Amino acid sequence: MTRDATPEASAQWDVSVSADRPWWQLGLGEVWRYRDLLLLLVRRDLIAVYKQTVLGPAWQVLQPLLTSIMFAVVFGLMARMSLPGIPPLLFYMSALVPWGLFNGVVTRISQTLVWNSALMTKVYFPRLVPPLATLLSTGFSFVIQISAFFLFAIGYALAGRFTWNMGIEALAVPVLLLVLLALAFGLGLLVASLSVRYRDLSFLIGFVLQLLMYMSPVIFPLSRVDEGSGLRALLEANPMTPILEGFRAALFGLPMDWGTVLYSVAWAAVALVGGLFLFQRVQRSFADVI
Repeated sequence: MTRDATPEASAQWDVSVSADRPWWQLGLGEVWRYRDLLLLLVRRDLIAVYKQTVLGPAWQVLQPLLTSIMFAVVFGLMARMSLPGIPPLLFYMSALVPWGLFNGVVTRISQTLVWNSALMTKVYFPRLVPPLATLLSTGFSFVIQISAFFLFAIGYALAGRFTWNMGIEALAVPVLLLVLLALAFGLGLLVASLSVRYRDLSFLIGFVLQLLMYMSPVIFPLSRVDEGSGLRALLEANPMTPILEGFRAALFGLPMDWGTVLYSVAWAAVALVGGLFLFQRVQRSFADVI
């Protein structure tokens, strides 16, 4: 392989790598040809998380469970911010699990280029492979956590402590999941592209996401906030608000406001296109800057 090779020199090689490809040509076919590397990176990420741990993947359940228990005691039982008729533990898990996916994807993708710098400076491969591997490995944690939510919900229902009314609204979960992943992936690519030159962003993003969680309906439902208030407007401006409210509605059989979900879809589309544009634009100099 060679970069910007002359016709005579490139004739000696099977593949010629150049930096003149337009940003909208993502090279997904090339990513598919490197699927073995993609799966290898996913496996590496999962092993790195669980290596030398006693409980292994059980930590993926314990982390949101312990946080949900704390929120249930402090905000659910003491402050009574959860919805009536829904066990506080389930109420908080229904938002903490998708929020954890969003937070994990943005945080880990924002650092994936720096983490894989040694690999990027030694061999060529599609630069979208590491972010996609991070997306898949983080999605594995979500599958474990959402499965735990369903197990707890079934346990509450069988114990007679919860009337589970989940019905056709559950079909919205895959749609909401796709919107969440598109939004998180796009934002992660934006931060990752900028973090190559400005490493401060890798420290700032964690702080920003922590603040954003408190500006999202994780601790309390949106219905607890007065209509027309400044806080309500601030919460509704957050693109994660319709997604989290939508997850709760889908999981508990509550009314779904599709109009607000479209707002998140628009945000996700802008973030994904903007993230891919910036990522493709600056990837030419990744190896030199990292």
